[in-house]
Amino acid sequence: MSLTHPAERSRDGRGWFERLAEAASNVTSSIAFMCFCVTLVAAFVAVHLVGLGLTWQLLVGDLMTSVNLLLLALLKNSERRAEHAVHRKLDSIAAALLDQRDGGHSEEAAEELRKSIRMEEEL
Repeated sequence: MSLTHPAERSRDGRGWFERLAEAASNVTSSIAFMCFCVTLVAAFVAVHLVGLGLTWQLLVGDLMTSVNLLLLALLKNSERRAEHAVHRKLDSIAAALLDQRDGGHSEEAAEELRKSIRMEEEL
């Protein structure tokens, strides 16, 4: 288990979990996944209304809980990546503003600012 920020765990900034989370985020934001969730909730309600056995109620309930936990992990990963990108952007903006205030026109600060503007594409 690593305690470093997800965006800093690999050399290129994206490890296998980050790539998986990005792909899963694309799937879970689709209409097909929304339909799956609505179907799952409808099945949960139907199982209780029909009065099926406890086994079916537990099965549907456990399935809903599992989907909920997976979505929570994906949401947290996405939140951390966005937070990291915002902080890097703010640092770059601050460095460029300080450089400009001091009268310098450092290409290094300008290049770092250009890189940080497109950061969410990398993370």
